[in-house]
Amino acid sequence: MKTALFIGRFQPFHKGHLKAVEKILTENDHIIIAIGSSQIHSTEKNPFTVKERQEIIKHALKTAKIKNYTIIEVPDINDPPNWAAHVIALSPEFQTIYSGSKITKECFKNSGKKIKTLSRYNNLSATQIREKRNNNDITWKDSTFLP
Repeated sequence: MKTALFIGRFQPFHKGHLKAVEKILTENDHIIIAIGSSQIHSTEKNPFTVKERQEIIKHALKTAKIKNYTIIEVPDINDPPNWAAHVIALSPEFQTIYSGSKITKECFKNSGKKIKTLSRYNNLSATQIREKRNNNDITWKDSTFLP
């Protein structure tokens, strides 16, 4: 079985993330969704708790009728040279990591895992969604999957 890892903070998980999951599953049998910075919440950059992020992700995947996934939590360790090993130790076995983050790809370059690059979908950005949310612009909800 081919398994992929998709890691992000998912603050919040949005329609671009769902498109990435769908693309990843065209190339793999199972996806591990790793919620990074899992211990950080209630800040401007990280407003949602890990449990809230899990619920949003589960709701999005249920809406899309996706069942072949596992969600894991990955707390920050603030140690970039050892971060990939940390993620791998917390994860079920996987062969490929998918990311659009240069930092993530750099951390995994010597991990023995295959790395595939993801592109943004419709220029969606969690940063822009959070900015709308923080400015009380209710249209932020149009890009995400609140249960």
